[in-house]
This record gives sequence, structure tokens and C-alpha cells, in this order.
Amino acid sequence: MHTQAPGSALTRFRRPAAAAMAATLAAAGLVVVAQTAAPAAHAAPAWGPCPETVTTASAVCTTVSVPVDYSAPEGDRIDVTVSKLPARSQAAKRGVLFGNAGGPGGDSLTYFDNNELFTWPDALRDEWDLIGVQPRGLAHAGPLECAPLDAADPVMIATNLGGAHRASCEQASGGYWRHLTTENTARDWEEVRRALGQERISIHGLSYGTLLGSTYATLFPQHTDKLVLDSGAHPDWMWNDVLLEQNEPYKQRVVAMFDWIAANDAVYGLGDTPLKVYERWSQRVMAESGTTPTLSPPPARIGDVPPEWQALAQQYMDGVTLTGPLRAQVEGLLNQLRTPGAVQALSPMLGATRGLAPQSSAWPVIAESLRDGTPVGPQDPQMPELPQEAVIALNMQSAVLCNENRVAPRPLDYPGFLWTQFVTGDIFDAVGLTYSSGAACAGAPPVATPVEVHNAGLATAPLLINSLADPQTPYHGALALAERMGAHVLTVEGGDHGQVAKGNTVVDDAVVEYLRTGHTGVTRAPAPPMPVAG
Repeated sequence: MHTQAPGSALTRFRRPAAAAMAATLAAAGLVVVAQTAAPAAHAAPAWGPCPETVTTASAVCTTVSVPVDYSAPEGDRIDVTVSKLPARSQAAKRGVLFGNAGGPGGDSLTYFDNNELFTWPDALRDEWDLIGVQPRGLAHAGPLECAPLDAADPVMIATNLGGAHRASCEQASGGYWRHLTTENTARDWEEVRRALGQERISIHGLSYGTLLGSTYATLFPQHTDKLVLDSGAHPDWMWNDVLLEQNEPYKQRVVAMFDWIAANDAVYGLGDTPLKVYERWSQRVMAESGTTPTLSPPPARIGDVPPEWQALAQQYMDGVTLTGPLRAQVEGLLNQLRTPGAVQALSPMLGATRGLAPQSSAWPVIAESLRDGTPVGPQDPQMPELPQEAVIALNMQSAVLCNENRVAPRPLDYPGFLWTQFVTGDIFDAVGLTYSSGAACAGAPPVATPVEVHNAGLATAPLLINSLADPQTPYHGALALAERMGAHVLTVEGGDHGQVAKGNTVVDDAVVEYLRTGHTGVTRAPAPPMPVAG
């Protein structure tokens, strides 16, 4: 039987709140709010059971009361849930390590649980209390509730998506949406630090969590111990550019996945070149959606040359590679004309491919599904049965992105947004163009000025870790964050998103060394172990 934990959904926001909605776009953010009064004292936390999503048996949870508006600390408050995995060796305990799962919208209560993606180093579990502070706006931390939107309204999508979402949240939760910012979440961390009675905290931030961790360290350098920035985001891309910068790297990462599947043709039988795998994949998308994907096919290889073309193999490969992008577009449009209502975005395989490509450990899921014909992902994209907590996370994410958006829209990207949104349904381009064109936050201008993150006199230089081909936080963007924060950079081969706790002993050992001593001489690491084909 599940006992409702401290910080569960029902009592987080102490004002009237109503229904929920299913918004659909994603990213990450920053913000500025003045703190005008001395912080109130906190009672010692009362630890108890956690929400059932937290799977580590030793985990305990509590709540910390924080102001909704830090410029009016005597006003409305929310209860932010905090999870703790106590250090397994209390005699060797070195301090506390705050973790953030990224997003914005990632559940941080479960961040330090071991699962199919993360296996945390034993030294971290032994020597630090691992702390997850649920970001405000999510379930168990003042959930942002919004009235439903008409997701099929093309005028709203094209001209007022951000404004319509804000109005829906205003209807259900009043003006609470405007207080969902990275700076306010960082200030919540400070309230939690004080409640825990810790003079300084160490931080492990993943993806968007690198911006949140950097924001905290900029605001509270005297209370920041070690800062691990895992897969760093460029502060200047928030938010209209952050998803646009992912468009091409995502496509390249899918090609890398097809290459891996082809290298394991003896196991999967899907083709011994990336192009052959792509063709099998395209057939699956066609079967599910009624049309073929417009994602450009991989370059042709010698194994793609028919016997009759062997004498002109190079010319054949060059021709196939050169015409591939156009052929994919034309074939997709012809299939849509033949099959009214066919949209590639309705293919569960297409969505799963984009979603799983950044994690090499998940590539067998795609390969096995293609080989066996088994389902992958939600099987009815038109009527997704999203859990309520996922709906709340999407609400929160949309609010943060528009609240903190510091990048002007690019009007020249608007035709591309319309084309991908209403004609081709190409999710590889549509996500980035929805933001870069300005459509995602249309009608929702920013309400906060991001914190200009920098090294504000940290006693220990941060450690930033990034892979060379990460599609979610591209390497050159991570280097910009490293420069702002004065961080030591550890470059990882490959293209996984998220580097710590992925079975890469070089990375994990370097992080443990850094957290223990404040230093590591490691500057380069191999990619994490590739999955075993099966």
C-alpha cells in the first residue's frame, strides 16, 4: 500500500488550482528576481516516505516551504519535496550532493536512483548524501496546472501558442506561472540548503541542470563547494536557439545509430550498411503513418552498390548520396498525396528514434523492434495517455522556456515552421523551427531577465564534462558555458547525452576524484561502453 509522502501533489500550491493540460514542446532556462527580505529560519526537516516513483529503498523525503515570489517572501508559499539517499558509509561521509535531472521538467526526486540508464558510482553512494530537490512547477513541488488547449487549432498553433498556454495556466493557477524560472528554482535550493543545516553544497547538474547549477553558484558562491556540469548548455541559446542547435546533431546521431545496427547485422539482419537499415526503418514508418520519413538517408557505401554498377561504384555512391535528401522529401510528399491524412509524425517508430538516439544504451530497443516487428513507444500518438505528472511537466517546461526566452525570433524560419508543422510533419526539423521562428512563445513575451552565469569567486573551479557529438548539448555550446564558469573540461568521445553513471569508469573515477579533492587531471575519456547487441 502506498502512503502519501511529504510533498505529494495535493498540498503543494496553497491557492485554488484546477485542471491540467497536454502541452507538447520542450527545452530549458534562466531568470532574475530580487530578494528583499532576510530569509526566514527553517525547522529541522522531518524525513519520511517518498513518492512511489522513488525506487531506492533507503531513500527518505521531506518538504521545505519556499516563497512563490522571492520579492514578496511573506506572500504565498509552496512546499518543495526533497529526496535524500543517505551516504551508505556515514563514517566516511564527505557532505551533500544536490542533483538535477535537466529538462526543465526532469524529475529530480528520482535522479540518483539506479535504473536502466544510470548506475551511480559506489563512492558517490558511500560518501555523500545524495539530494534531489524537485523543481518548482512539477508534481510534488507546487505543480503548475493549466486548462486544456485545443491541440488541433491551427490558428492558435501558428500565431498564439505561447499566449494561449499562459492563458490556460492563468485560468487554472492564477499568476503562478510567472514565478517558474531558473533563478527562483536556484533560490529554492538555497532554502533547502539552509533547512538541511549545510554550510556548502556540491552539485551535479545534467543538461539544463548545468544552467541551474551555474545559476546557484553565481548567486551563492560562498555556499557552493564542488560543481559538476554534465553535458553543458550554452547560456546564450536560451531558449529560441537551444532546440534549433539540436536539429542537425540529432540527424547525425540517428545515422550513428543506423551505423551501429548495420555493424551488428549478424544479430539484427536489418542490413549491413546504414542506408540499408534506413530503408528498413523507412518501411516501418510508412506502415505506421501512411507516408515515408523526410529525414535524409545516410551516405551510400560500397555495400549499397548493385553488381551492375560496380565498375562505376564511386559515381553511383556519389549520385545516391547527393540526391538522397531530395528523394526523401519528394517521396514523402507523394505518399501524402496518395494517402490523405498520412503524417509521418504519427509513427511511434519515428518518435522513438529521435527520443532514443542520444543514448547508445537504448539503440538495441530500436533494432529489436525493427527486427521483430514489436511495438515501440505509444501506439496511438493522436490520443496519448500521458500520466498526470508528465502533463504537469510539459506545462512547467513551456512556462519556463517562454518566461526566460532571451533570443529574438528569426522571421525567416517561419515558413520552415509552417512547412514542417502543417505539411511534412518532420519532427527532426519541426521542434527547432517552432522555437527559432518564434511560434512556440508567440503571445508570451519573457517576464524575467536571466542570470548572467559566471564564476563569482568559487573556491573550487567547476568540472564540465561533454561528449563531442552530443545532439542535445552540442560540444561548442558546452565550451561556452565552461568559459563563463572557469571550468576544467573533460571531453568524452562518442555522442551520448549525459556522461556520469553510464558505466564509463574513466569519467566516473574522474568525477569522484574531483568531488573528493577539487581537482582532476583527466581531460579526455573514451565513449561509454557500447551496448551488447541482442
